[in-house]
Order: sequence, then C-alpha cells, then structure tokens
Amino acid sequence: MHKIIFIPLFLRKIVSQFIYMVEHPRKFYRYVLLKKFVFKLSCIFPDKIYIELMFPLCTGYKLNLENPQTFNEKLQWLKLNYRKPEFSIMVDKIEAKNYVAGIIGEDHIIPTLAIYKNTKEINFDTLPDQFVLKCTHDSGNIIICKDKSSTNRSQILRKLEKGLKYNYFNFGREWVYKDVEPRIIAEKYMTDGGEELKDYKIFCFGGEPKMVEVDYNRFIDHKRQLFTIDWEKIDATCMYPSDSTVIEKPVLLSQMLDYARKLSKGHPFLRTDFYIINNKIYFGELTFYHQCGFGPIEPVEFDLEMGSWIQLPQPTI
Repeated sequence: MHKIIFIPLFLRKIVSQFIYMVEHPRKFYRYVLLKKFVFKLSCIFPDKIYIELMFPLCTGYKLNLENPQTFNEKLQWLKLNYRKPEFSIMVDKIEAKNYVAGIIGEDHIIPTLAIYKNTKEINFDTLPDQFVLKCTHDSGNIIICKDKSSTNRSQILRKLEKGLKYNYFNFGREWVYKDVEPRIIAEKYMTDGGEELKDYKIFCFGGEPKMVEVDYNRFIDHKRQLFTIDWEKIDATCMYPSDSTVIEKPVLLSQMLDYARKLSKGHPFLRTDFYIINNKIYFGELTFYHQCGFGPIEPVEFDLEMGSWIQLPQPTI
C-alpha cells in the first residue's frame, strides 16, 4: 500500500462543489456550467473583462469596480489597480521563505531539502524517508510522502510535470503569480503528534490582524472556521463549510498575531499563514487575494463588513 497522499486541487474542488450544489442548487448551476465556459474562453478576454464575467458566476452577485464595497470586490480592485514588483517575490514559495526569514527569523521557516528546475533533477535517493514536494508557483497542489520506500515515483513525477506546466494566473488573474518561475521545492515533512496540521490564516488589513481562519481536514473533507482575534467564533462561511469541531484558542496566538503585523505592515490586505508544530510557529505562505477574490462569503453582510476593513490605496497603474 502506497503511504503517500496526493492532494490535487481538482479533488478539493469536487468536494466543495458537491457541498455547494446541495446547499445552493441555483448558484451551483451558474458556478459550474457558466464558469467553465468563461474559463475555456479566458484567453480572449483582457483581465478586467474576464474578472467581470467570472466574478458573479463564483460569488452570486455582480461586480462593482467603480464603487467596490465587499471584501471580494475590493480584492478584484486591488488585482487590477494596485501592483508592486515585490508582491511576486512574496508569493513565490522559495523566495517568500527568505523574505519572511528576514522579518521574523529563520527559525520559523520549514527547512528546504532541495530545489529543482524540472523533474529530471529530482533524485529520490538523496531525499529522506519522509518529505513534501510542491511547485513554487501555484496553490493547493502538494505531495506528502510518509514512506519513500513504498511510493510510486513515476506517479509523483507525472503530477509534478503537470504542475510545472500549469499557469496559476489564468483562472483568477492573480497577476502576482504570472512571473513566478515554475520550480519544485522539497521540504522537510513536519508533524505534530501524527495529526493533520491546522492551517492558521490571519487576515490583516493595513498591517493589523482582524480575523483568523482555521482550515482542517483539508485532504478529506475540507472544513473552515472563522474567529475574531479574541477567539470568538464568527457565524459566517467562506468557500468551505464549518462544523461543530471545537478548536481551542492557540497558546501562541498572540505571537502569531505579532508576526502577522510585521509581515503585513504597509499592505491594504495580506493573509499570513502559519502552522503550530510542537509548540513552535512556522510560516506557511503569504496571500494577497484570498480564494482569488472569488470565494463566496455568507452571509453577504459579512462580505460587506470585511470589505469595510480594506482601505483602498492610490492606484499604482
């Protein structure tokens, strides 16, 4: 039996789409059929038109770029109007480590085992028994190897080849990924007692944390809960459903919030992700456009409240 976990983005989307279909059948019709049609023709549309077409198919309401009010609307405005070269460095899974280490310290960075420009450079014999592989220019696709001796190496290489060819920019028009060099990074496998790590995503606005999203069961039945920074549960959902799981307030929450402030300083919005492993904080990734700005937020009143937390800057383009 292969002790390797493949976590393809398409599988996560199948689960989320099924849940969404059951809860919102009318929206699901638009979400799946029309969205696929628009995406197939995406190459003929400039960014603004494509985003205006795709946005209502994903969120259920029309995009207003002239007077954006909701969180998702303002993320689209930022995509199109606020761009700085360093943003692409901050989302590159290799370069981001150096960037973050310079701010919060190297000891909060998950160790890198190797960096490859293509799959031909991968030498499994030099990797430890347990490791993680992922492409540096996308999000969601990851390979977790818990036992190298029983893995299907050719299957891993095929998946990585496909990942290297995928342009993450295309679907969400997140320009920050457009110029990120496609590479493969091998990382140390991190565990905390054998349980799946919780992903703590801190939403920062103007350098100040306002909300914490906790993702769990990501590779089986993705669940997500939202909390205030005082750890009061927020009765709202974003893309993935919540459940009755009790998530205790992390002992290191205050320290995580402090790191989030340092990393997000000067940015209208930045999501800073962390893991807590053996009572120590480790950096995950930085994200400028949560769920591409296409993730349905319910109720819509909370989408508006989150939107009020973003103060739009002067355009840079």
